[in-house]
Amino acid sequence: MAGNKLRRSGGPLLAALLLSACAGGMIPPSANGPAPTRPLPSGSTLPSGGEVAARPTPATPRPALPVTVPADPALDQTTAAGLGVTRGPDIASLIPSGERSRLALQAFRISCPTLMRRTDQSGLTKGADWNNACAAASSWPEASASEFFSRYFEAVQVGDGAAFVTGYYEPEISGSRTRQPGFDVPIYRRPTDLIDVDLGQFSDALKGRTIRGKVSGSKFVPYDERAQIVSGTLAGRGLELAYAADAVEFFFLQVQGSGRLNLPDGTVMRIGYDGQNGRDYSGIGKLMKDRGLIQAGSMQDIMQYLRANPVEGAAIMNENKSFVFFRELTGAGPIGALGVAVTAEGTVAADPKYVPLGAPLLLSLDRAEPNGVWIAQDTGGAIKGANRFDSFWGAGARARAIAGGMSARGSALVLLPIGSAARLVRP
Repeated sequence: MAGNKLRRSGGPLLAALLLSACAGGMIPPSANGPAPTRPLPSGSTLPSGGEVAARPTPATPRPALPVTVPADPALDQTTAAGLGVTRGPDIASLIPSGERSRLALQAFRISCPTLMRRTDQSGLTKGADWNNACAAASSWPEASASEFFSRYFEAVQVGDGAAFVTGYYEPEISGSRTRQPGFDVPIYRRPTDLIDVDLGQFSDALKGRTIRGKVSGSKFVPYDERAQIVSGTLAGRGLELAYAADAVEFFFLQVQGSGRLNLPDGTVMRIGYDGQNGRDYSGIGKLMKDRGLIQAGSMQDIMQYLRANPVEGAAIMNENKSFVFFRELTGAGPIGALGVAVTAEGTVAADPKYVPLGAPLLLSLDRAEPNGVWIAQDTGGAIKGANRFDSFWGAGARARAIAGGMSARGSALVLLPIGSAARLVRP
């Protein structure tokens, strides 16, 4: 996730809470006020505790393609080029028309300037490969977005093509710029004594690895963990950026890494990731399931238990030692790993070693909502490996309902500029 201006500490909401520790820039629909109210998806329910749970719309995914050429053990299989790609089918009849493709075209268009000059870690493309598609995208009518993708791209399947997709969203929680009754959960800025150390400066064997901590006397030691920070070790240092009304809501905002504070005067304060304490992320959903505290694993299930058992819930949240720091966001909006604002219902987080950041993806899953074209504009700590994606749904009740329980499987195709696949498919 190096280079991200914003990122989520824990990766996708469902997988992070259940399994492990995304970058995740999140772009709100408005910088000047609360997100507009949007109707809940068909089939949504409002269970006790006020949490909206979206019932998935089932779909039949397109089967992954048979892998005709196995991975070459002589090549680096930690990249798409080394793992091997299979030429995909003609995509003209596979790309749906409508809003999904329109949003993907918007996202692709703003990604192009970076895409054309960025080094592709996946080994699938070169910067010049994107020139024609990006030139066409600049003026292509959004009403015929599906035609754009079918005209300028061809499909390849990376590895076995078996996709797993989760979801993330931009939380909206109650907050205040100042401490006052009902708003007493501190939201901290990044402390000045939190230090990033590039271990590659000390050993070639450690290139690409960093650690975070602080100096204590003559030693470099781990930074305070969540339980210590929550108990007040940073209090009184002038680091309070704002205050949240609810510790559980703020915990989930930290997992997402960016969000909106609905202030008492009706205005909105947008906050985004500005560092993490360097402690390992632990997914509380998994430990709760292992202990028999919850049966399912959606955000709604976890929240309901934490609220019903506040003392035990606080202790459970502290078992995740990671703590995220924030800054106030202004301007065009949060920035994802590609260096551009992410697009609600158009952006996915992907592993850049297997998907060129900025490339379109065609998803066919067993849940209908995410099916169609998305653009890989983001990354995430838990988004590792081929065909592992995290879909961004924006802000508001609908986004929260869908992302909070998103867990879809099926197949994925990476869309590459026409002509680039020929040099990838091994005979």
